[in-house]
Amino acid sequence: MKISELKTFIKEGKLDDKLVELYGEKALDAQKVRYTAILDNALHAFSDEEARIYSAPGRTEVGGNHTDHQLGKVLAASLNLDVVACVIPTDDNIVTYASKGYNVKPVDVSDITIHEEEKNSTEALIRGVASGLNKRGYNAGGFKCYAESDVINGGGMSSSAAFEVLLGTIQNDLYNEGKVSTENVAKIGQFAENVYFMKASGLLDQMACSVGSFAAMDFKDPENPVVEKVPFDPADYGYDLIITDVKASHADLSDEYSKVPLEMKAAAKAMGHEVLSEATLDELFDHVKEIREQCGDRAFLRAYHFLNETQRAHDEAEALKKKDIKTFFQLVRESGRSSWMYLQNISVGSMPESQAVAIGLAISESVIHEDGAYRVHGGGFAGTIQAFVNKNTTEVFIERMEKTFGKDCCYILRIRDVGGIRLA
Repeated sequence: MKISELKTFIKEGKLDDKLVELYGEKALDAQKVRYTAILDNALHAFSDEEARIYSAPGRTEVGGNHTDHQLGKVLAASLNLDVVACVIPTDDNIVTYASKGYNVKPVDVSDITIHEEEKNSTEALIRGVASGLNKRGYNAGGFKCYAESDVINGGGMSSSAAFEVLLGTIQNDLYNEGKVSTENVAKIGQFAENVYFMKASGLLDQMACSVGSFAAMDFKDPENPVVEKVPFDPADYGYDLIITDVKASHADLSDEYSKVPLEMKAAAKAMGHEVLSEATLDELFDHVKEIREQCGDRAFLRAYHFLNETQRAHDEAEALKKKDIKTFFQLVRESGRSSWMYLQNISVGSMPESQAVAIGLAISESVIHEDGAYRVHGGGFAGTIQAFVNKNTTEVFIERMEKTFGKDCCYILRIRDVGGIRLA
């Protein structure tokens, strides 16, 4: 269908079932308005040509805070916040990408050499995904694309991974007849981010965005991670999943983030291992003296967090399989305490006057107590916190958060059952 025909398709309700599947019945009207606006902008950016619509979700990490880069276990899920694209197929190798607030140069994906000047750019991810497909024996080609995202930048929901999964999903549909598995789409996205965008990352973000639903992941074999879907919707138990933006900037915190994996790996090395997933708690205590002397006390504490947290992520998944919501919430709260006490990614030691994440957690505790759960979300130090809130107290929770962090700081989220997808 042409873009104008897709607009009519949406207006007549012919995409309603898919939109409800992704966003829920209550969001249907708003999403129809959103999709129509995206198509209007695509029409303005290009012309009324044959087009397709794609979506890729953001993600939420529920268990396994800073465990993926040590090849540990994680529990994560895809969200209803996503990046949506109107894509016009072309018969060349040029990817032309347009979006509000971005000025992206066309990328010739027949050239998959690394361009140093593209570091940390959208162009790097477009080229990197094409290269990752080629290296795995798949095809890549050109297209014109207009996209918009409501995944919160810097909110621990992995906006970059959502974009990488979107690119992989588009290339898979246009040039590979859907033969690229969701796991390979995720690996290709990670490759693009690591090698072309030049940012180190584990595979958690891309895998959670690509697979869909709640998923338990074990990264011990990074090339062949074990991924198991664990169906769960907190709404079925009377709880809202709420992410709160504490309005603290990530600027100048890159050194704090990089120290987490560096210190964990240093502790692993002191025990004779490459990564902490190869170690045990007994080994950690056997080597406590060496780790403290060689790596510092915080490295020991972060290693202690990891070895408990990776097991906790496994236990959370098992609790969900048994529909044991009480144990699940208890484990999530334990995860949050461990991040605060041992991982120490709640505040920056040199900035004691700025502790927005800690304040958000204190407010969460004051409302939730033991009826639900709360924890830091994502990398930490700034950004967002996550909470499972009894629907009876959601109004109070949001009121207290908005008094502290401003109006519309809270997002009531929905678990999405699918990852990257073509809708029409």
